[in-house]
Amino acid sequence: MSALSPVIRDSSTMLRRNLLHARRYPSLTLNLLLTPIMLLLLFVYVFGDTMSAGIGGGGPDRSEYIAYIVPGLLLMTIGSTVIGTAVSVSTDMTEGIIARFRTMAIHRGSVLIGHVVGSVLQSVMSVVLVGAVAVAIGFRSTDASILEWLAAFGLLVLFALALTWIAVGMGLVSPNAEAASNNAMPLILLPLISSAFVPVDALPGWLRPIAEYQPFTPAIETLRGLLLGSEIGHNGWLAVAWCLGLAVLGYFWSTSTFNRDQK
Repeated sequence: MSALSPVIRDSSTMLRRNLLHARRYPSLTLNLLLTPIMLLLLFVYVFGDTMSAGIGGGGPDRSEYIAYIVPGLLLMTIGSTVIGTAVSVSTDMTEGIIARFRTMAIHRGSVLIGHVVGSVLQSVMSVVLVGAVAVAIGFRSTDASILEWLAAFGLLVLFALALTWIAVGMGLVSPNAEAASNNAMPLILLPLISSAFVPVDALPGWLRPIAEYQPFTPAIETLRGLLLGSEIGHNGWLAVAWCLGLAVLGYFWSTSTFNRDQK
């Protein structure tokens, strides 16, 4: 416990620092958060009736499409939020604050831990906000049990953790904040070619493998099954495997890059 105390203390300090930065400079987070909210409103109110007729197989009723796209947009919200983490890490690396931290008696890994925990908390708050907008315009999940809600929340947190470590690695290898933002753009683009907006079977044949063999589609289908009662099948363990694999990859990539830069 005595060995962990400095780690916890220094990581808590770095977490407070990152949360204060997010509160004082909210423009980046808000701009990234507006993307899934605008897509939600656009697809529901512009395409909702037509898409609901196709997905539900009945008359036009946008409630069918609201239920379909919300799980995908919740995960897209996480992808949007962690882009801010890549930018924040890159800014720290290029503006000299990391060099200052290295001269101080703080735990080496606390800088990254602070970024990761802060990003996961921001992702959860962003998901809650987008979820509130979805409920306000008609999304309902009446059949999900408490255990299914807890499982859905756990999947969202695990997915946020995995993408955050990947975003941290992108930020560390980027020469500036603009490059970090560009490098992290696939975290927003991948949901657009997944099952977030239309079923994979409705995509062109050449696009289906891209939609199937990526982390967002199994996570979306698992979340959709937990919240709406649809079939999950093998998507559950695939989503968890993707999350764990990306988290481990991002962790070792980030820590090795950060430690190498310290030499």
